[in-house]
Parts: sequence; C-alpha cells; structure tokens
Amino acid sequence: MEILKVVIADDEVRICQLIQALIDWDSMGMKVVGIAHNGEEACEMVRQTQPDILITDIRMPGCSGLELVKRVKELDSALEVIIISGYAHFEYAQQAISYGVGHYLLKPVNKGELTATLQKLQKKIGERKESELNHQELVNKAKRDDDHLRANLIDRLLDQPDMPVSQDTLTSIYHLKARQGVYQAFCVKVDYGRKIISGGRMDGTTGLAGAREISSTSSEILMEKVREVLERNLKKDSRELVLLIRDDYCYGILNYPESEKESIRRSMKSSLTQMEIQKNMFQHVSFSMAVGAAYKEAEHLADSMQEARKLIQERLVKGDGRVLDCLGKASEIQESELLKKYLREITHAVEISSIQNAAEAVEDLQDTVNKAKEIRGSEIFELVYAAADIFAASIRIPERTATVEEFRKQCDKCGKIEEIFSCLGDFQKKYIQEQAERYETDTIRPVRKAKEYIQNHFSDPLTLEEVSEIVGLSTAYFSALFKKTEGEGFAKYLINVRMEQAKLLLRESNLPVTEICRRVGYNDPKHFTHTFEKAAGVKPSTYRKLYG
Repeated sequence: MEILKVVIADDEVRICQLIQALIDWDSMGMKVVGIAHNGEEACEMVRQTQPDILITDIRMPGCSGLELVKRVKELDSALEVIIISGYAHFEYAQQAISYGVGHYLLKPVNKGELTATLQKLQKKIGERKESELNHQELVNKAKRDDDHLRANLIDRLLDQPDMPVSQDTLTSIYHLKARQGVYQAFCVKVDYGRKIISGGRMDGTTGLAGAREISSTSSEILMEKVREVLERNLKKDSRELVLLIRDDYCYGILNYPESEKESIRRSMKSSLTQMEIQKNMFQHVSFSMAVGAAYKEAEHLADSMQEARKLIQERLVKGDGRVLDCLGKASEIQESELLKKYLREITHAVEISSIQNAAEAVEDLQDTVNKAKEIRGSEIFELVYAAADIFAASIRIPERTATVEEFRKQCDKCGKIEEIFSCLGDFQKKYIQEQAERYETDTIRPVRKAKEYIQNHFSDPLTLEEVSEIVGLSTAYFSALFKKTEGEGFAKYLINVRMEQAKLLLRESNLPVTEICRRVGYNDPKHFTHTFEKAAGVKPSTYRKLYG
C-alpha cells in the first residue's frame, strides 16, 4: 500500500512532539508531512500537502479545530480527521461528527488508542482507494468499449460504404450523442515525401532513392498530435466527434448544429495550420485535409466518408496544406489509349530487360498527365495503379495480386505527382533488375541478347547466322537454344516482331504500305502483304481501315 500522509495541528508544541514520538510512522506505512500550530497554518498546510489524515486539537487560536475541520472537508471530503481535546464535552463530539469526523480522542493522548485509531483509518482509506480504483477501472473499461465501438463505426464506413446508418443506430449501437443537425465526415492525410534524384529524368542507372524513412514511434507521435489538434479545435462546436487513426490517415465524423457550419469550417482550417507547426520537428512532412459534404440525415454519413476519401487524392494536383472540399473536373485523357501505349512500351522493356526503356514508358505517362488541362488526383492514382498491374502481368511477378496491393500502399504515401510516378519507376526497376540478374546467370542470356538485337534491328535484313555471331554461339546451337527458350524458332520470332511493328505503323501513321513494308525489313511488297495477311488475317490496307 502507498504511504499515507499525515498532518498534525496543535497550538502546544509539546503535544505535537508527543504525537510525533508516540508512533513508529515508517512501520505503519505513514509519514508526517507537516506540523502546524494554529488553524490558519494547518488549513494552508492541508491545501499544499493534500494529506490522507489530519490530527488536530479541537481548540486552537485563530481558527478552532472544528472550524478547521469544516474548511478542510470542503477542500477534500475524503480527508480522515482525528480530533484531540482535553474537553470531554458531548457537544464538541456531536458537532465534529456533523462535519464527518468519526474519531475523537481525549488528552493526554494514549499510544495504544492512537495506534488503534490510525490502523482503523489505514484500513478504511485502503478499502476506499481500492474501491475508487475498481470504479475507475470500470469507468475506463466502459470508455474503452465506447471508443472501440466508435472506431468500429468509422472502420465500417470505410470498408462497407453501403452499410445502413441511422440516427437511432448511432445512439443505440455506437453510443453517440447524435441529434438533429449536420453529419459530416473528413480525413487528414500525412505524407512524408520521397527522395527524388535531382535533374528530373529517370535514367535507369541511378534510379530513385525511394520513400523517406520515419520510425514507427515517430509516426505514432505525429498521428497522436494530429488527433490532439483535431479534438482541441473541433470538440467545442460539435455535439459529437469521433476519430480513428489508420496508418497515415486520421478519419473523423462530426455531428453539429447547422448554425455552427461556418465555425466548424474555420476550426478545420485552424487545425491544419496548427498541424503545419509539426514540420519544425519532422522534416519533409506535409498535411492535407479533405471534407465530405455535410448532410442533415445520418443515412448519408457513409456518402460523406467516401467523398472525403476521394477528395484527399486531390492533394496530388492541388497541393498539400489545404482543406480540400471540391472535386476537380474530370479530364479528357483517354486512359485506355494511354495504357495501350504503355503496354507496348513496357512489354518491349520487359522483353529486353531494359530499365531505361521502362523508365521512358513512365516518363511518357507523366508527361501526358503534366500536360493535361484538367485532371483529378484520383485519375492519376488509378492510372498509376493500372500501369503497375500491367507491368506485373508483363513480367510475371509471383503472387501478383499481393505485390500490386503492396505497391498501392506505397503510392498512398505519395503527396505529389512526381512522387507517385517515381514510385512506379522504382517498382519497375526493382523487378526488371531481378529479371536481368536471373538472365545474366542462366543459359538464356544469349537469347535475351539476341532478342534485344532483333528489337533494335528488325528493319535490317537479319539472318540467323548474323545474330548467332552477335551472341557468340554456333548457328546450330543458337537455333536450338532459341527455340527451346522461346517456344518458337528464330525466323518466326523475327516475323512476329516485324508484323507487330507493321500493325503499329498502320494504326498510328499515314505512311504508305510500301514505306511501312520497307521500314519493317521487307523489300518485296507482295511478300510483305502475303506475310501480313497470314499473321493478321487481313491485308494491310484492310487492317488500316478497321483499326486505323
């Protein structure tokens, strides 16, 4: 048990000394923290030391023991008091009892009686504190249960957007004090940025340095600061505020009178401003806030939450450090056409294990986005996610779904356009490097080198002998190795490469068929037309009409 604090008050110094000497305070688990010789002094001492027990004479100058008891009980009703007096008058004891004093000793003080009284008080105080502790634990448990229920509400709004919500549900199931007014969801996103190589373009040799490091402890501290700021600013005007931290997000829902709408708006802006102060402690950190629409019906709370989730992605195009509440216009970018082009470029890059070519495919996507007059942040995220999925399929990443999902989580940490595209560049580089390393150590290295050479020289009159010499193998061995590795012979592979390039030129250029014939390595237009028709099922001119 914790040590109990005792204050002794008597105008006679020798009485105080006697009481202090009678008891072995240490062995009883008690400590005398003050001795006073008048009522005023004793009252101030109780105020400062906050003792568990006060032993006082009933008669003292300035402020009697009974007056002292009355005053200290107003300060702390749980304070235990022992009255000591030389007057065996019932009226004194009766008045002391009315003030909550249950222990009355007569002078001269008897050691055994004082010890027994102190022991009774010690037991009483211990039982009371244990009861208070149990009660507080019950209160804390109830609060934890309520907090868990509320956090579960936001979890469900995030993960089950079709979940039915009503005012009755909020009060009966989630224990919210929701009333008629406005329901609104919002979220705060913390971004830590990425280290991007200066000079702009990815060159495939140095790559990108990746996400900035921040310890989990620092992240937890920062997110708790975000929570504190939001609670401090938004609680005062809200009937109900519920917050949930999930990774680098802090989600919240509000219920407040409609008359407080502008005040809440100002508080949100003020909260964001106060969060910005954290930049002094955490380098490269940025904050953004997105606010869903305010609805009068609780049924639309899930809609507000989904709006906030989509709006927070607008930080990519509108910048951080602001409250986002307006979704930008949808762009006129044809995502499907962009991804078709990316597929061609990344397939070629994967085919020859070229980090450089893969980087250029990302650059093309980013250039298109940067030149777009109107584009939403969500469109950029979805474009990058789709590109990553296409790349993962092209390079045949094991456990593709889980890998792409992890990539999405990394992108979610990006707060700027250049950061999310650098994330895609890093993703490509990692797996192309791994593929290249595998190729360098196994028997298909010559085939990879041959395919790279074919891709770059298909317009030339290539022969099996020429390519065999380039890779340093005999013609017969190289031919067998190529067919075993690729599942088709050298000649067929070369034809397929040339026909795919011919299809591309027919779709995307106005070049005459004879010129296209020459550009893909054929000198005889009739032979080219026959070969193309066999590969595509239609003649070149018909293909252009159908797909050009």
